[in-house]
Amino acid sequence: MSIDPRSMPPWLQEQIAKLQQAQNSLQGVLTQKQHVESEKIETDRALEELNKAGENDDVFKHAGSILIKSTKPTLIAELEERKELAATRGVVLSKQEARLREELKTLEEKVTKMLSDPTGSGGQTPQPASQTPPPPPSQS
Repeated sequence: MSIDPRSMPPWLQEQIAKLQQAQNSLQGVLTQKQHVESEKIETDRALEELNKAGENDDVFKHAGSILIKSTKPTLIAELEERKELAATRGVVLSKQEARLREELKTLEEKVTKMLSDPTGSGGQTPQPASQTPPPPPSQS
């Protein structure tokens, strides 16, 4: 069953738009989280290879499109810091993901309720702000 968006009341369109925005935000967070996870794996592999190198071996790091000679302890410290930052970003993104999933659940329930309500108002009866209740009947 497909519903024509033009036939939906504005308040329902607004809730659906919020739902779609939350879905897009969640997708963005999941993409960032995947990128951070890849960065952590890459850093772990680099540390593993660096630890295999001897103390007197030449070591290099990327700086844009060139390699720069460095020392093993300096590179290990830089990679450990990078790993720690990635872990922190991962925790922050996990919290954002949880918050967005909860928000999505709430919005989905709200929209489902609005769509299934026979009055089409989700239990609400939206009225224009300019509408005032009629005066009580006069007793003459």
